[in-house]
Amino acid sequence: MTKRKFGLALSMVLAASTVLAACGSDDKDGATGTNGDAKENDFSVAMVTDVGGVDDKSFNQSAWTGLKAFGEENGLEKGDGGIDYLQSASDADYNTNLNNLVRRDFDLVFGIGFLMEAAVGEIAEQQPDAHLAIIDAVVDQPNVASVLFKEQEGAYLAGVAAALMTKSKKIGFVGGMEIPVIERFEAGFLEGVKAVDPAIEVDVQYTGAFDKAELGKTTANRMYSSGVDIIFHAAGGTGNGVFAEAKELKTKDPNAYVWVIGVDSDQYEEGAVGEDNVTLTSMLKRVDVAVQNLSKMAMDGEFPGGETTVYGLAEEGVGLADSRGAIPDDVMTQVDDYAKKIADGEITVPETLE
Repeated sequence: MTKRKFGLALSMVLAASTVLAACGSDDKDGATGTNGDAKENDFSVAMVTDVGGVDDKSFNQSAWTGLKAFGEENGLEKGDGGIDYLQSASDADYNTNLNNLVRRDFDLVFGIGFLMEAAVGEIAEQQPDAHLAIIDAVVDQPNVASVLFKEQEGAYLAGVAAALMTKSKKIGFVGGMEIPVIERFEAGFLEGVKAVDPAIEVDVQYTGAFDKAELGKTTANRMYSSGVDIIFHAAGGTGNGVFAEAKELKTKDPNAYVWVIGVDSDQYEEGAVGEDNVTLTSMLKRVDVAVQNLSKMAMDGEFPGGETTVYGLAEEGVGLADSRGAIPDDVMTQVDDYAKKIADGEITVPETLE
């Protein structure tokens, strides 16, 4: 039976933010200490991305940001014996990449994303001495640490913000694949919109992919053309196409009221259109902090194999990014009120549409 730990406090969040600010963005350079010299450390950790790739500006990128921060903090350079990643071009690469990293003697290997559940389970059985971790799924093996997020709670706040900001009373949701983690996003978002105004229409579309920006763009085009003025995407790299469409419309008409709510990471920069920006806010999912926390536990000899850790609003694992003024203070006050009620248990956000 998998042991579920619901009360893990994210006391490292503020410290992690400081570390992240110090991390470079060039993946070609190894992470080193302040003086450029790697500290003595025999712990190593690596990750395998899903098909979205390490630069998806979302989920996988957040995980890699966390590993880079961990490497910076502990003097680990990129490569064998330090930190590293392998990208998966297709699901056929998952097993091969995981096995590759295990054979390269990394002390901890992450599988990033629900799509890697089966692969992590298989490698865990084949390599019982290896320490593996998976994000967004549960693999009930003694040598696997599982990490889940209450995406529905953060998505609820995104729904509240969208409902309070829409002018057309038409909102869109663009999902990647119809899998449990994305359905949690959808369920929470719909519930948040309904809490503000049940009469608001929400157009829900799934593209069937996390790495097809062109599908995100065509889907967003149809939505904006139908009168939708705010789209929340939970589609990884496919969501980049949603931003592309919104920016194109804003470029043609600077007065166009079109917005995108980003996902996983703060996607403010993705919405830049000259001096304007189409990013209303982003639903943060602190994959980076989860990766750092688990890596530190493993390094300290406290690897939580066979356990599942869950991050929600109460643990500061999900939330909304700073809107940079796109959302007025009076609206943010209302959003914050909902957030407090969720964190305090006064509001329970459903995980499924049912």
